[in-house]
Amino acid sequence: MTSPCPPGSPKIASFTALAALLAILALGLGLVLTIRPAYALAKTVDTQNGPLTIETVAQGLNHPWGMVFLPDGRMLVTERAGTLRIVGADGSVSEPVSGVPEVVAAGQGGLLDVALDPDFLSNKLVYLSYAEPGEGGAGTAVARGRLDGETLKDLKVIFRQMPKVEGPNHFGGRLAFAPDGTLFVTLGERFKFEPAQDLTGHLGKVVRINPDGSVPQGNPFIGQKDAQPEIWSYGHRNVEGAAVDPRTGKLWVLEFGPKGGDELNRPAPGENYGWPLVSWGKHYDGKDIPNPPTRPEFADAVRNWTPVISPSGATFYTAEPVPGWTAEAIPAWQGDLLVGGLSSQSIIRLSIDGETVTGEERIPLGVRIRDVIQGPDAAVYALTDEDDGKILRLTAESQ
Repeated sequence: MTSPCPPGSPKIASFTALAALLAILALGLGLVLTIRPAYALAKTVDTQNGPLTIETVAQGLNHPWGMVFLPDGRMLVTERAGTLRIVGADGSVSEPVSGVPEVVAAGQGGLLDVALDPDFLSNKLVYLSYAEPGEGGAGTAVARGRLDGETLKDLKVIFRQMPKVEGPNHFGGRLAFAPDGTLFVTLGERFKFEPAQDLTGHLGKVVRINPDGSVPQGNPFIGQKDAQPEIWSYGHRNVEGAAVDPRTGKLWVLEFGPKGGDELNRPAPGENYGWPLVSWGKHYDGKDIPNPPTRPEFADAVRNWTPVISPSGATFYTAEPVPGWTAEAIPAWQGDLLVGGLSSQSIIRLSIDGETVTGEERIPLGVRIRDVIQGPDAAVYALTDEDDGKILRLTAESQ
């Protein structure tokens, strides 16, 4: 793999000059001409299904964490320090969107995921997860506001993880809408261990709420004394990856293990996934933790990784473009779960049959991957976790 040319290089300058000249000629002839940004120079990477082309769509983002496409092809991208940006189809990065909530930008905390309401075309609602300050320390919260130009209006907090505690780690924070319109939110145990087993709080849980923050019918602990009604599943450590399989409507999550033992889980309502009583990893000091099969009352992972991959954002890949968009698909990946890997510096592709992983491939990208989504053109888009964060675009080389 070769690196793209940096901005300001002779190749970039020549491309920019040529692009400008072509644009002037096109205007003079009354033509419409689409030119890709000057920095979108391609490299390739080999995969089991042939080479992929990788382009840099945008750069200059400060540790971006989550992204989502708007209907017009622009993207909303969060930066962990607390800013929300709009990235144009030409790679331009906006000034910070106003109206974003105050965040605790420390350690793993900050502005985290972003999602659009299923009825965004009519209501313009955007959802943000973030580390919220408050009495006792900080906790993961979810707010929603109406996008008007480059402003979030009528911002309202619809969910708060309780209790708030001290510490900079394990906020979780992924958002995933289910086909029925309910919203899954993943919540880390804030590096506090035992509270993941405590149903009176939200630490170490996956919760399910309505878009307005109310509790949906069908949640497993509604009406149970000393249990939070938002809880869907519990006994989780730090879930930073979540995706709903469009074929089944079921949620899949990925969570960090301690020293080894990253997990892929398919959270079922009311199930206990065992942390910190069981794990496929060990404590950081080397002390052993019982493996999940030793405690059959706990749900076991679908897959686990030692050494770790440090899984972050994930998506199920459909290979289908949005109507009206030209397809830039990778057909061989249809139906696969794509996972951003931080320490593995890769996209991990998992083939899934029912609730069984039947194959795994790592696509090496040489940089920490924080999030991965499918674009309206059916290309794969990935966020790099770095000071000069980038949006990468992956397509089949023949496209």
